[in-house]
Amino acid sequence: MLKFMKNKILIPLLILGVLAAFFSFKYSGRNSRSLDDKRKLVIETVMAALQHEHFSPRPIDDTFSSRVYNRMMDYFDYSKMYFTRQDAQKLGAFEFKIDDQIKAGSIEFFDSFDAIYQRRIASSEKYYQDILAKPFTFTSDDRLQMDAKKEPYANGEAGITERWREVLKYRVLEKYVDLKDAQDKKVKDSADYKKKTDAELEAQAREDTKKLYQRLYKQMHKMKDDDRFTAFVNAIAETEDPHTSYFPPADKTNFDVSMSGSFFGIGAKLRENPDNGKIMITDIITGSPSWKQGELKAEDEIIKVAQGDKTPVDVQGYDINDVIKLIRGPKGTEVRLTVKRPDNTIKVIPILRDVINIEETFAKSAIINTKEGRVGYIYLPEFYADFNHTSGRRCATDVLEEVKKLKAEGVTGMILDLRNNGGGSLGDVVEMAGIFVGRGPIVQVKNSNSSVTTLRSSITDTAIYSGPFAIMVNQNSASASEILAAAMQDYNRAVIVGAPTYGKGTVQKLLPLDEMLNPMTRMQLANDTSNTEPSIGSLKLTMEKFYRVNGGSTQLKGVVPDIALPDAYAFLDDEDMGERKNKAALPYDEIPAAAIKSSNAVVNVGQLAAVSKSRVANNPTFNLIEQTAASRKKKMDNNTVSLNEKTYRKEQEEATAISKKLEEIQKKATNLEMSNLAADKERINIDTVSINKNKDWLKNVSKDVYIGETVNILSDLAKSTMKMSVNKQRMN
Repeated sequence: MLKFMKNKILIPLLILGVLAAFFSFKYSGRNSRSLDDKRKLVIETVMAALQHEHFSPRPIDDTFSSRVYNRMMDYFDYSKMYFTRQDAQKLGAFEFKIDDQIKAGSIEFFDSFDAIYQRRIASSEKYYQDILAKPFTFTSDDRLQMDAKKEPYANGEAGITERWREVLKYRVLEKYVDLKDAQDKKVKDSADYKKKTDAELEAQAREDTKKLYQRLYKQMHKMKDDDRFTAFVNAIAETEDPHTSYFPPADKTNFDVSMSGSFFGIGAKLRENPDNGKIMITDIITGSPSWKQGELKAEDEIIKVAQGDKTPVDVQGYDINDVIKLIRGPKGTEVRLTVKRPDNTIKVIPILRDVINIEETFAKSAIINTKEGRVGYIYLPEFYADFNHTSGRRCATDVLEEVKKLKAEGVTGMILDLRNNGGGSLGDVVEMAGIFVGRGPIVQVKNSNSSVTTLRSSITDTAIYSGPFAIMVNQNSASASEILAAAMQDYNRAVIVGAPTYGKGTVQKLLPLDEMLNPMTRMQLANDTSNTEPSIGSLKLTMEKFYRVNGGSTQLKGVVPDIALPDAYAFLDDEDMGERKNKAALPYDEIPAAAIKSSNAVVNVGQLAAVSKSRVANNPTFNLIEQTAASRKKKMDNNTVSLNEKTYRKEQEEATAISKKLEEIQKKATNLEMSNLAADKERINIDTVSINKNKDWLKNVSKDVYIGETVNILSDLAKSTMKMSVNKQRMN
């Protein structure tokens, strides 16, 4: 069984031999150049992996060099607020030389880029401080271009200062208008309210904006050289395709958490107070070690973190990610938090670490009660899988359990919501498809040698659920979501509802770069006392491409729904959506179809679409969504904002009018009648936090106009299927 991600990939001895020949130098630890040597080693190892393991490696030439250069410029200064025209000209000298430097084992471009960038960050700090020290007036008719692509780099210090002045004036205008509106409301509510002058409100708006930029620069100063170097390596990796990326050792851990939905910790959610940098507890996860221990509460401030009885680390002023690293650790070990309560009392709280499940990641279901019967609704935010633990949560088994529970409730149809589901485990989507079609081909996978493998579901011989079925998708449904939707469409098993999907038809695997080093280099890295991290990280690498069972790729084209619903993002041009907007994306192609047996569960799709279109045309909410799309299209084409208060207010009122009307209609609209499954009630009622979260979720589902129309479509499908069944019986 192929898996979407693996922690171990065995590299053939032949490839190791090629890599050994590729490396042009040896890592030399314990000297002043060890950092540069390690960075060169990272780049050369990444380049070797790209050239010998990528599905479709691109040539390392001037085109490659230009793409790396432009990615770096866009990533660090997309808004053109830091680099001057002169800086861009200096760095532009490298645009077509980066490929040659990499081949020569040089990181000269990165060193030059980093030096200029750091210098510009330091100088720009003075810009905002000086500009915000003087009052603005909002009576002129000048406008600010919000699309940086339409603007050249500013000419010298005078040009960049003027650009900062325009942007800061806009930010202050936003705040100033908000303050005036808030004051008008207070005056209206209280005749005794002491009103501030416009000058005082403008001064307050500048001070608030200044604080915002102080927080921004505080975060920017926390960005280390290694972080900028990682961005450079990713600029190289992403020239191959949008989904190939480099993970330094620390980021690999965060990636594993995002895939598995679990980690070892205490189960407390943290946030950094943007005003003072304090690390605060915002929530305790139900069932977690913190929840069981009972003493840690929301609004507690973390002051110190200790590993058991060892000396505590004072974390005041620490970055939130560094605090999280200190709190997480091996299962069964103790962490002691010194916290300050809202009443300023200090308490030391010992907590034993355990597995933490991020419930928001996992599949869950509910019942939608209609006149025609009960409809099962399954929400799947991602295709998660815990590859590190055989007993860890997997989405295929979780969805199977939800389907079984819904069947036990006697539902007449099911909806699987894959909107905004960006994908995940390939193995799990193959097994999940089997729940609805039984054993059979689900997706075809082609590797760089053009060898094609057909992946078949094996979860059951026949479908677990064979009733009316709909899958909801949108532009953010990608990868594994597209595999499932495409398979159900090709099997004629489900009606696909929504908007065309993202168009990601590639398969990534995680390649530990350390495994590509020769034993001597690995030993040198491990023994280097000046090196705080003996690993060089991992590469998420596109190594395969997947195809529908009908032979077409979902790459670029995505999955076109059987029934399209109005989309608030329909104003975007086709090339600006999903995978298509990235020039490095791999192309669409086709291979021979796999032999499958259609389920014929979906009939009269054209008629279903026509009936839905008629309903949508008479639905005021959908009409407003279409108006919103048209309004956004108009604004995007213009994409400038006025720096005149009166004009700014008029434009804002026009922009918010449709949104307000949409809110009013949604409030008046008949909500879906929702209920929980009987099997879930004990878990939901475990505490008030869980109860309230469930209420909020059901409320949001009940007001979702897209879910409401999908329920209508499913009802039509059930009626159509029943008619067809009756006609067959009459013919017999």
